[in-house]
Parts: sequence; C-alpha cells; structure tokens
Amino acid sequence: MATLNKIYVSEEIDKKLRVLKIRTGLTPNLIIRYGMIFSLGEDGIPDQALYGNDQYREFNRYTLTGQWDLFFTALLKERLIDDQLDPNSDFDTQFKAHISRGVHLIYQRLKAIEDLSDIIEHTQKKLALHVDSLEHTISDIVYE
Repeated sequence: MATLNKIYVSEEIDKKLRVLKIRTGLTPNLIIRYGMIFSLGEDGIPDQALYGNDQYREFNRYTLTGQWDLFFTALLKERLIDDQLDPNSDFDTQFKAHISRGVHLIYQRLKAIEDLSDIIEHTQKKLALHVDSLEHTISDIVYE
C-alpha cells in the first residue's frame, strides 16, 4: 500500500506551476492532475533527477488527487508494472517523477487555457493505445 502523503516539488517545478497559473487561471492542483495523466501517457520512465530533488514546495497528496486518489494510484501502479518496476517500492519516487515530468511537459505546450483541449486530446489518444494494447495482451493470455 502506498504511504506517500506529502509531495515536494523542486523550485523549478514550482516556478512552472506559478507561470501556468498566470497563463491559464488553473490552480496548481489541477495543473498537477493534468500533468500526471499526461506523463503517464508518455513513453519511457521519468527520471526524477532531471527535475530536481530539492523540496521547495509541499503538497498534500490527497489535496492534489482529490476524490480520484484511487484512480491515480491504480493508473500509476499499472504503469509501474508495464515499466517493470515494483508497484510498491517504486511508487513514491515515480509518483513524484510523473508529477514533475507532467508539469514540465504541460509547461512546454500550454501557452493559454485554449491549448488545454489539444493536450487532453493527445493524452486520450496515447492512453487509448495503451488500453488497446493491454486488452490485446489480456486476450492473448485468456485465449491461449
């Protein structure tokens, strides 16, 4: 079971969150939610070292994830398994890494609130491919 309650982001990520809030009017909590989903749809394992390990700003995990905490937890654990990582011992590090990578990616692409629909559409397509792949894998296992 994941025990991560407090999440710290680096000064760089915090600055990007502040700029994104100005650009879009979205709160950091919403930006982080979109960012995490966006990151989960991207290829490759995020490297937390690329986003800084300092503990500049603190967030409460349940404030970030809200009523969808189980949803975010399930998505991340599924991703960890797909990446051949341990869903328990790697959970905390990868939770933070996906938040950081997601904020970074959104920062690059989101110049105004109108850009959000493009980001959501891109993420839906990437996640749909992942679900289709997973469904085929399950079918292969069940019908062998």
